[in-house]
Amino acid sequence: MSKGRVCLAYSGGLDTSTILVWLISEGYTVVCFLADVGQEEDWAAVEKKALSLGAERMIIDNLQEEFVEKVIHRAIQCNAIYEDRYLLGTSLARPIIAKAQVKAAIENNCDHIRPYPLPKSMAENTLTYHDMRSSFRTDAQAKGIFPIFIPVHFFLANKHSNDQVRFELAFAALRPSLKVIAPWRLPEFCAKFQLVFQHHPLRSRLIQPRPELRLPLGRADLLRYAAEKNIPVSSTPKEPWSKDDNLVHCSYEAGILEDPDHTPPKELWTRTVDPLDAPNEPTDFSIHFEAGIPVKVILAGQETTGSVAVFKLLNKIGHDNGVGRIDIVENRFIGLKSRGCYDTPGLTIARLAHLDLEGLVLDGRVRELRDQFVTHSWSRLLYNGLYFSPEREFLDNSIVFSSQNTTGVVRLRAYKGNVYVLGRSSNASNLYSEEAASMDSLEGFSPQDTTGFIAIQAIRLKKYGEQRDKDGNPLTQS
Repeated sequence: MSKGRVCLAYSGGLDTSTILVWLISEGYTVVCFLADVGQEEDWAAVEKKALSLGAERMIIDNLQEEFVEKVIHRAIQCNAIYEDRYLLGTSLARPIIAKAQVKAAIENNCDHIRPYPLPKSMAENTLTYHDMRSSFRTDAQAKGIFPIFIPVHFFLANKHSNDQVRFELAFAALRPSLKVIAPWRLPEFCAKFQLVFQHHPLRSRLIQPRPELRLPLGRADLLRYAAEKNIPVSSTPKEPWSKDDNLVHCSYEAGILEDPDHTPPKELWTRTVDPLDAPNEPTDFSIHFEAGIPVKVILAGQETTGSVAVFKLLNKIGHDNGVGRIDIVENRFIGLKSRGCYDTPGLTIARLAHLDLEGLVLDGRVRELRDQFVTHSWSRLLYNGLYFSPEREFLDNSIVFSSQNTTGVVRLRAYKGNVYVLGRSSNASNLYSEEAASMDSLEGFSPQDTTGFIAIQAIRLKKYGEQRDKDGNPLTQS
C-alpha cells in the first residue's frame, strides 16, 4: 500500500532522479513536476527520464505568460530592485513556480510535496571541493548535493538556501495541509547516503557546529545508488559554477565565483554578448507603455505586441548589445553575503524606460512615497519569499494606483553594454507643460510669486541659523 502521493519537483539531474527512485522504493507514488519559466531545457528528455524511472506522471507546465503578466509586469511598474543592483530575476519566478506546483499536487491528489530542485548545472557538477576557489562551499555544495532542505538556521550563503525559504513559505500559504518531503532531513535517507560533518574554519566562526547538524557529502553514494538502480547520469563536464536560468535572467554563482575578486570568464555569460563584441552600430527602438506595462515594441519599423513576445524581444535587443550584466555581492536573507553574477537584458531595458516615462507623467510626491516605501518593501518581500502575504497584496494596490497614468512612448538606443533614452512622450498626464517649463515664456507665472515662496520656505531655516548663532556655533563655521 502506498505511503502517500508526492508531487516531486523534478529537473532530471542526479539529485532529483535519485530522490525519485528512492521515494518509489520507500512506497510513495510520485508525480513529477517541472515549470517552464523560459529556461533552456530538453523537455522531452526530462519527461522520458522521469517516466522511465517510475514516475506515475510527468507534468511540464508552461508558465511564461503568467510569469510575465503576474510578476514581471508588476516588477516593472514599481521599478523593483534589491540593494540598488539586483533585479530579482530568480526571486520573481519562485511564486509562479510554487503556485503551479501546489496546483499540480492538488489536481493529482498528492498529500506531500517536494520543493523545486536545484538546476542541473549545479546538480551534476563533477568538480571536487579542492578544485573550487571557495571559502564557503563544502564539497557537497560545489557538486550540487546541497539539498534545499537544511534547517533554516543552518543555511549557507547560497541562492538555493533563499529558495528553500521562498518555496516552503509559499507552500504554507497556498496549501497548509501539504506535507513537505525533505529527504535530507529523513533519518532513513541519511542512513542510505553517507553524511559527514566537514569542519571549515570560516563556518565554525559563523555557526557553532554540533554533532547532530551534519552536511551531506554523499555524492559517491548517490552515484553508486544511481548505478545500482540504472539511473542515467550525465557524463558531460560541467562549468565550475552553478547557474539558474529563466525568462528574466541567468544567474551564476558558486565555485570559482566565490572569490569576489575573481573576474568571471567570458564564456560564463549566456544571456548577453560581451559588450566588446557587440555590433558597432547602435540599435534604436521604442517601447509603448500602458499603465506602466510595456505593451508594444517598435524595432526597425516592425511592431511587436503580446506580453511574452514583447519581453522576449527586449531580451534579444539586450542580448545582442551586451546590456544588463552585473557582478555583485549581496546580503542573503539569512544575513550572510554572497557573490552573484547576473545578466538581465530585457528587464534592465524595460526598467530604465519605465523610470524615464515616470519622470514625465508621475506626480513628484506620489513618486517619492512610492520609491521610499513601496518599491523597497515589494522588492524585499519578493527576495525573502513573502509574495503570498497580505502586505504584498497591500503594496500591489499602491503600485496599480501609482501606475495609472504611466502611459506613453519611450525611444531608446542600445549600444555596447548600455541603453540610452533618446526621448519620451505621453498624452496621459498634464503634469509636464512645455510652455510652463520654458525659460522663454512667463505665461501663467509671475516672477514676483517667487518672493513669497522663498520667504515661506526660509522661515524655519532662519530660526535654525539664529539658534546656531546663539549657541556659539554659527553655520558659517560649520
